[in-house]
Amino acid sequence: MSNISNDTRLLYSRKEAAYQLSVSVRTIDALLATREFDTRRIGRKVLITRASLVRFASGNHYESPQLAVATA
Repeated sequence: MSNISNDTRLLYSRKEAAYQLSVSVRTIDALLATREFDTRRIGRKVLITRASLVRFASGNHYESPQLAVATA
């Protein structure tokens, strides 16, 4: 698979998105459950937009331990 910044594709499968972000498909599923990505559905297949992958990769995803305790 090619680098996401040089790719012209607009949509990625869960497996391809996981590869692009260097995470597991299970992590992608968890992020999809929290609606972290913009998706398109074609039949039963869920496809993730390139723009939402780039946006996610550009963000800071550190969760403060204090915040985690406060919300638990």
